[in-house]
Amino acid sequence: MQWVFFPLHADTPAEGLPLKDLFAGRGLDLEAMHTRMKGLMESEKLPYERRTHTYNSRLAQELAKWADSQPGFEAIHDALYKAYFVHSRNIGDSKVLVAVAESVGLVPDEAREVLTERTFREAVDADWEKARRSGITGVPSFAAGGNKVVGAQPYEVLVKLLEAAGAQPR
Repeated sequence: MQWVFFPLHADTPAEGLPLKDLFAGRGLDLEAMHTRMKGLMESEKLPYERRTHTYNSRLAQELAKWADSQPGFEAIHDALYKAYFVHSRNIGDSKVLVAVAESVGLVPDEAREVLTERTFREAVDADWEKARRSGITGVPSFAAGGNKVVGAQPYEVLVKLLEAAGAQPR
């Protein structure tokens, strides 16, 4: 599996944005959206709590891109998921991100340097361009064998995507 990052709400300010403001004027029911996501996550045994804000994920993506180059990188993705979707932490805040990196065993000073120097900025820019060229419009998106599915999907949908791409069960 390869993580490719996507610019979801890239214009969100550093301090975040209330969800009610993000979705204002779209006629969306935030309570129904939460209930649907909570149900999907519970069916997959994933933790998920109510959020009131969205946060800019650009720095989190740069941190994760760096972590992908380090031993044990998989842990950063789960830790960032939990920071955002379970604990409602601002994943656009460097201090929060350094703490998340440290929680999975990454060196905090190195994480801080990656965020300060923006050493993975170009790599994430390349991911954003790849996502755009691939027609990705939302997250998560899963692509295999020229096909893709967008959004939180049941396990069976992902299995069908992989089978259609010729993947063999292990």
